[in-house]
Amino acid sequence: MSWKWEYAFGAEETARTAPAEFLAGVERKADELVRAAEAVHIHGRAHEDIDPKGGDVIVPGGMFRYQVVVRSERVYIVQITYLGY
Repeated sequence: MSWKWEYAFGAEETARTAPAEFLAGVERKADELVRAAEAVHIHGRAHEDIDPKGGDVIVPGGMFRYQVVVRSERVYIVQITYLGY
């Protein structure tokens, strides 16, 4: 299995209605988070400790909240907020 990111919960529904340029910014940052998590957690599937704390990332037009689940080798986007600026 390799590291990936995906939408979780209501974030997927929000992504369906958000503007494409905003989503492109979210996806670029999510890709960066995946690369960072993969570098830090080289043996993700064997991870036995608690998962790291997620966080908020500001992108042009809004922000998103994410959570890293190491044993699943996933970065989940759990909330998207489009502010339109």
